[in-house]
Parts: sequence; structure tokens; C-alpha cells
Amino acid sequence: MKAPRVIIIAAILAFLSGCAPLIIGGAVGVLGGYAVSRDTIQGETDADYERLWDSTMAVIKMRGTVTAEDELKGMLNANVDSSKVWIRLIRLTQSTTRLKVSARKHHFPSFTLAQDLFVKIMEEARR
Repeated sequence: MKAPRVIIIAAILAFLSGCAPLIIGGAVGVLGGYAVSRDTIQGETDADYERLWDSTMAVIKMRGTVTAEDELKGMLNANVDSSKVWIRLIRLTQSTTRLKVSARKHHFPSFTLAQDLFVKIMEEARR
């Protein structure tokens, strides 16, 4: 009973804040994220920072090439499918980390790629 209520409240809060909420269903459960711009999706997870960083590196190395990385600052730049990708990890608490993925192809937003990478990283972190 509490899970649907939490999802509804989160969606209402995101709607009121001007961000478009996304609920992505999958075999591993529901992943929540929200669009912060036309090329960026972000969301929070209870995966620890190191696990999320390792998952991010694994997914990016499978999909493209890393062009710059700084684990301490939580910043990773890459080229994936002819697109530039920027990933930011932000430690919110000891057990909560925010994942922010942006993607652009030829200077145009590539939200589909950002969303795909976001989902893959979150799924990898849950394994």
C-alpha cells in the first residue's frame, strides 16, 4: 500500500517542480527518474557510491569509450553511439547517490540515449 502512495506523491512533487517524472518498468522492478532537461535524466538510488561508479564504468566501457573520468568528483565523460555523454554521481547521504546522465548528438539533445544509459547503469548497480 505504501509503494503506490510514494510513487504518486513523488510524481506530484516532480510535476509541481516543473520536472517530468519517468517511471521505467522492467524485469528488475521499477526505476524512478525524472527529466531535468531535454538531454538529461536523473534519479536517486540506495546503491552506494562505489558500486554505482563501478556500474557506470562497466556500462560505458561496453557501450562506448571513456574520454575523461574523475571518481572523486563523480564525473565521467564518454562517447557513445556518436554522441557525447556526461555522467555525474553525487553522494547525497551515506547510503543514497544521485545519478545524472546527459547526452547530445551533433549538439542536439539525445534524451533516448541518456535514458537508456540511466536504466542500464541502475540495473547493473542492482545486481
